[in-house]
Amino acid sequence: MSALTTLKVARPAVAAFAAMGVVWGTYAAVLPDIKAQLGVDESQLGFLMLMTPIAAVLAMLIAPAAGVAFGRVALPVAAIAMALAFALPGHVHALWLFPLAMMACGAATGLTDVLMNARVADIENSRDVQLMNLSHAAYSFGYAGAAIGTGVLRSAQWSPAWVMGTMALVALLLAFATFERDGTIHGLKKPKDGRHGGLGLVPIIGGAIVLIAFMTENAAENWSALHIEKTLHGSPAQGSMGPAALALTMGFARLAGQGLVTRTSPLFLLRAGAVISAVGAMVAAMAVSPAMAYAGFIVMGVGSSVIAPTAFSLVGRLARPDARARAVARATLLGYFGYFFGPPMLGFLAGSFGLRAAFVFATVMLLTVLALVAVMERNRSTVAA
Repeated sequence: MSALTTLKVARPAVAAFAAMGVVWGTYAAVLPDIKAQLGVDESQLGFLMLMTPIAAVLAMLIAPAAGVAFGRVALPVAAIAMALAFALPGHVHALWLFPLAMMACGAATGLTDVLMNARVADIENSRDVQLMNLSHAAYSFGYAGAAIGTGVLRSAQWSPAWVMGTMALVALLLAFATFERDGTIHGLKKPKDGRHGGLGLVPIIGGAIVLIAFMTENAAENWSALHIEKTLHGSPAQGSMGPAALALTMGFARLAGQGLVTRTSPLFLLRAGAVISAVGAMVAAMAVSPAMAYAGFIVMGVGSSVIAPTAFSLVGRLARPDARARAVARATLLGYFGYFFGPPMLGFLAGSFGLRAAFVFATVMLLTVLALVAVMERNRSTVAA
């Protein structure tokens, strides 16, 4: 399949991933201004963000049913809701309203995330093509582009309301690109007779690996700007380049991983990615200048880039065809506990022990992926069954 044909087939999923990258990249890069607008410290901000993962998890639990109910327009509806929700946080000045705005963001993101990963698995299965790394690369490029754009807007003294509102419009345009003639996600509905309803170990082991990958990746993206600006005394533009450097690196590395995944062992990719990412996180933790922090984020991005897509692909490959979408949805639910709980957790650590300690914690978490890969390898025959 040619590159052009692959992009055409992947267009709905790529657009959804890119839209999610835009909204979260904007949020991460504008976070220092939101923090100042609310008048809180890192610990308080982490506490205010706690409602985001709760709303996301609840949305993820109902995502398979929502996917069945909305049918072929399930992914576009979720993506549009996500874009609109992210226009809200920048307008909030009252502390009690911020968690409500972030709940809307979390719920819409959780719904979109399950459906877009399930859609990729569905397309991969029906077209016999690898798209997971390409789709996740779209997220990284959307994230990096939004972070860089946000840095420019912040330097021009744009308020969080204008920054997030503008980027929400960009995400909305991408959300409209997710429409397709028949976007029905097959395999979301559980058999009524209960036969073959169990999903086994496939989504549990894979989801645990994704959890750690996203916990460290998203926490680094969310707190890297503050680390550069507060710990290393960088400017707003330098701070915005922290998440941008990480995301850009992950985007290019995931494009490379699109070809690598067909030529090497996925278990080897998971191990190598975890070790490289852990080294990068430690460099970021020990950084004495913004340039050194960028180097750490770049190395971290190279390693992290392959972990989540490879784990998702393994889940899709090893699950039964009739349960593939549900298995990927389950792994997404488990994995995104890390995606959403990672930033608040590092916020509490940063408030108590400093942002350097938060990145040391990320290093330790990444190294635990090695143990999970060993468990997957030992249980591969069970997983395949």
